[in-house]
Amino acid sequence: MSPDTLERMASSPQRADANQTVENLAPVLTPEGFGLLESLPADAATSDEAALATNLALRKAGHDAEVVTAVVHQARLRALASVKFGPFAEHMLLTRAGLEQATRVNVAALHAQRYVKAGLTRVADLGCGLGADAMAMAALELDVTAVELDETTAAAAMVNLMPWPNARLVQGDATEFDLTGFDAVWLDPARRTTTSSGTSRVFDPESFSPPLSFVERLADSGLPVGVKLGPGIPHESIPAGCEAQWVSVEGSVTEVALWFGPLARDGVKRAALVLAAGGAAELTGETHDDAADDVEVSEMRGYLYEPDGAVIRAGLVREAMSRVGGHLLDPHIAYFTSDAAEPTPFARAYKVLDVMPYNVKGLKRWVKENGIGVLDIKKRGLDVTPEELRRTLLAGAGKKAKGKATLILTRIGDSRIAVNVEPV
Repeated sequence: MSPDTLERMASSPQRADANQTVENLAPVLTPEGFGLLESLPADAATSDEAALATNLALRKAGHDAEVVTAVVHQARLRALASVKFGPFAEHMLLTRAGLEQATRVNVAALHAQRYVKAGLTRVADLGCGLGADAMAMAALELDVTAVELDETTAAAAMVNLMPWPNARLVQGDATEFDLTGFDAVWLDPARRTTTSSGTSRVFDPESFSPPLSFVERLADSGLPVGVKLGPGIPHESIPAGCEAQWVSVEGSVTEVALWFGPLARDGVKRAALVLAAGGAAELTGETHDDAADDVEVSEMRGYLYEPDGAVIRAGLVREAMSRVGGHLLDPHIAYFTSDAAEPTPFARAYKVLDVMPYNVKGLKRWVKENGIGVLDIKKRGLDVTPEELRRTLLAGAGKKAKGKATLILTRIGDSRIAVNVEPV
């Protein structure tokens, strides 16, 4: 694809949604713009203040205002993208909506490994976004064709995929792409819309682009299919006959990936993959345990455990709990308790110091009497906004209060409690 074509794609008003605004990449794709972007130091836009200073300096140096605006915007996005892409971000082109949905590089590598292990070689990446997953597949020597409807995003993906000769970009509708000759499909449906006020999530699976029903039709056709979705998708929306794997990275749940055909593992219907600095750990199950009425509950013991978000989303709390000899406090609340602090990657342990009734007036008195000036609040099963409650409780603590505390708010049956805990 020629530079002129890339520039046309990046600045074209043709969009999948006419209400979306265009992020203008055209000035960046000129020789002046791209050269200027690549010449900027690594700290040129690591903050909004730094980006503003760089913008003013480049204009003062005589560069065109439109080029400067586009280049500094890209530099700012690259700085933000380093969390997801590491050093790859230094030479990528990005859009804000694309970055918010893009797969982290370490998770994309795991996606690609599924196809390699299944012996698949030619993959169509339908709705490739900025190309993160296609990049990972190409790096593992898979033959990848990335398809993207949005012209601005497609232009960015084309640049991002240029280092790999076994990756190509097609700008077009994923639902109309001819899959003849491909032996597998990967999809990351667009789940965000962009307007002049920013980006917002789309939650209805049939409003994704392409919709979840299209994914199911592909799987029903016999093609091996993998698809990345938002982790909050209701379990009843997940098609039968697939493996669903929720993934958390450093405590944040980033996605659920659905795997069909040979990409799914035998005997695994749901999984929670926890990625942290210490490595990767996974829980798997064959059924879902949302209905926990048959679980034995217990009074509060010496330690309280907060399961990882991926474990909760996957409905694998009982599996995590059994690893530490724990018991639920309430059959419908994900916290569990145990007599000992057993190390586990699937939950965070807290030493229980005190259990109090949840009463705002009583908690304010407790905060003041203990000189607490820094308060961390977690909750599950209570209709409480931690930030607002924190302000209320600390309002009368006084400026000299230096103590720190952590409160976990939850309920046991009809009783609402506040648990003073110490992180293990």
